[in-house]
Amino acid sequence: MPPQEAPTAAMLVIGNEILSGRTQDKNVVHVAKRMSDLGVRLSEVRVVPDVRDRIVAAVRELSSAWDYLITTGGIGPTHDDITTECVAAAMGVEVERNAEAHRRLRAHYEGTEIELNEARLRMANIPVGATLIDNPVSAAPGFRLANVFVLAGVPAIMKAMLAVLEPQLVRGPPLRSRTLVVSRPEGLIAGDLAAVAAEYPDVDIGSYPFYRPPDIGTSLVLRAADPDRLDQCADAVRRFLTRLGAPFREEP
Repeated sequence: MPPQEAPTAAMLVIGNEILSGRTQDKNVVHVAKRMSDLGVRLSEVRVVPDVRDRIVAAVRELSSAWDYLITTGGIGPTHDDITTECVAAAMGVEVERNAEAHRRLRAHYEGTEIELNEARLRMANIPVGATLIDNPVSAAPGFRLANVFVLAGVPAIMKAMLAVLEPQLVRGPPLRSRTLVVSRPEGLIAGDLAAVAAEYPDVDIGSYPFYRPPDIGTSLVLRAADPDRLDQCADAVRRFLTRLGAPFREEP
């Protein structure tokens, strides 16, 4: 890709526990923030159940549509941890007992009272041709296969693994942002805001209403890679807010 073109990414969250509401996903926010800091545009997030056909289809579609695909969940020792085999199937390769992953698990459990049984050894099954992603927390590695990065679902482990893989990502220009908190409902500023958005199509403008009586208002978040265009867009927003007599403050 051209040096100044931002790479894109998708995130696939895998697990029945997320869809049932039993577990609240905390990984999307962290991945989104890290991608933004790295100049990678997180363009899509999808949640699928622990169902083979759904995972395989999602991996194929998302890895084809975006530069990177990050998956979380489904690489543990239990019967419903099927992400590894599904990613392998989606990419057209077999799964094998990876010698290095096996060694890491043996070293991790050695000297403990925890048995490295066959269920735990499933975590050493890795697609043929994949490279391991270190797991500094609990040893069981994730892996990279082509443009697919497979990480654990436990937030602390996922964060540690993501930090390990970040140097492998091609980076684009980082997004800069401006936030203006307006003490007016968004319906009163929507028309003028639409006009600014049309004038600055290269600036992502988000409008987020809040209702915290007695405070009712709208947070406007402007994001762009070009600092000059971002400043110009922010000036345009300030001008129409001032013209409307809409009080606002700016946040970092």
